[in-house]
Parts: sequence; C-alpha cells; structure tokens
Amino acid sequence: MNIAVIFAGGVGKRMGSDQIPKQFLEAQGRPIIVHTLAHFQESPEVDLIVISCVAGWIDYMNRLVERYALTKVAQVVPGGETGQLSIWNGLQAAERYARGDDIVLIHDGVRPLISRELISRNIAEARTYGSCITCVPVIETIVQTADASAIDRVYERDPMMVAKAPQTFRLADILAAHRWALDRGVTNSIDSCTLMADYGAKLHMTRGDYKNIKITTPIDYAMFKAILEAESDDA
Repeated sequence: MNIAVIFAGGVGKRMGSDQIPKQFLEAQGRPIIVHTLAHFQESPEVDLIVISCVAGWIDYMNRLVERYALTKVAQVVPGGETGQLSIWNGLQAAERYARGDDIVLIHDGVRPLISRELISRNIAEARTYGSCITCVPVIETIVQTADASAIDRVYERDPMMVAKAPQTFRLADILAAHRWALDRGVTNSIDSCTLMADYGAKLHMTRGDYKNIKITTPIDYAMFKAILEAESDDA
C-alpha cells in the first residue's frame, strides 16, 4: 500500500492572511490544498490519503473532500503545534490502515505543483532504497552567518541541493524516527528529511522540479496563480 500524508496544520502567518489559512486560499476557483490533493487522488499508485489539518478547519476540510470527490481521503486529523507534530498525527492515522513496510509519501498541503511522475518515482525509489527525498540543485550562493550582519562562511554551490517534497519512506522507519525524536523532547524538526538524518538513516535522493514551490508568502501565491494561468493558456 502507498499512503500520502498531507500536512496542512499551519495558519500561514508569513502569508499575512488573518481570515483564512493559506492552504484554503483559492486559485482558479479551487483552494490550494485541493490542487495539491488532486495529484494524489489521480495517481493510480496512491491508495489512501490522510490529511493533517489545522484544528479549527477540519469540518471545512471534510466539506472540501466531499465537494471535490476526493475519495481516497480516509481521514482528516488535527494538526499539531509544529510541522513535525502535524506529520506525527498524520502518521499515527496512517498506521491504522497500513503495515510497516508500506510506503508513505509526506507532502506539504501548500505545495500544489507536484507531478504524477514525481509521485510515481518517489514510490518506486523508496521501495528500492528505503527512502526518497525530492531535491533540486542550489542555484544561488549559500552563506552562513551568526549575527545576520557578517558572513562567516561561503559554501561551494555545486554539491548543494535543496530538499523539497514529497519525502517518502517505509512507514515503520519514519514512525520509529518520530518516536525516537519525541522520546528526546524534539518536537520542531524542520522536516522529515532532517528528522531522519538526525535519527541516522541513510537517505536516497531523487531530482525534483523547481516549479514544485511551497506557497509560504504572497509572492509564492502570485507565482502559483501565474503558473496556473500560463498552463491554462498552453492547454
């Protein structure tokens, strides 16, 4: 079985939207999270979807699931105080439906430009290697600073990659990493890739697409709408 855990537990403070969480903002008449979910719904390789949703919007999310016939959604669970805890809640729900050697794709609810081909490749490579982290090469210079006023180190760009999503694992492995982190009081690991690396897992990488942006700021939202419009014009 292949399960998608879609986490959308945040409220989008950097988006500057006080009235509605960013995942429910609309583009071409559909909420961002529906654009995201549609790719997993339409993938023949995804069997089941669990959504970890900001707590006060679960009823609204369930209405969207019904309205857009997202039939693979098995459960909508409350998000946590951090992204890590939102994913943890989703993984615990996924555990009710799956076995330890089943594959789980962890994906941001506000990363709606994923492709079916990337979903398929994540599943295949996670089955082969035990994990699959979607990455793209760094295209700008990375520097390190301690006080935001002086550059302490400039990194060579060529070997650097940016981890995106999906981040895909065997269910038993990612659950074990989460339990290990929680036992040590870690609740705000930046993403599943970081958590698994801290746990000591060997991580496999696959090449992603720069278009697969995460909608975090108003500029990202504008870019997403522009991409949708351009794709509609090309269709």
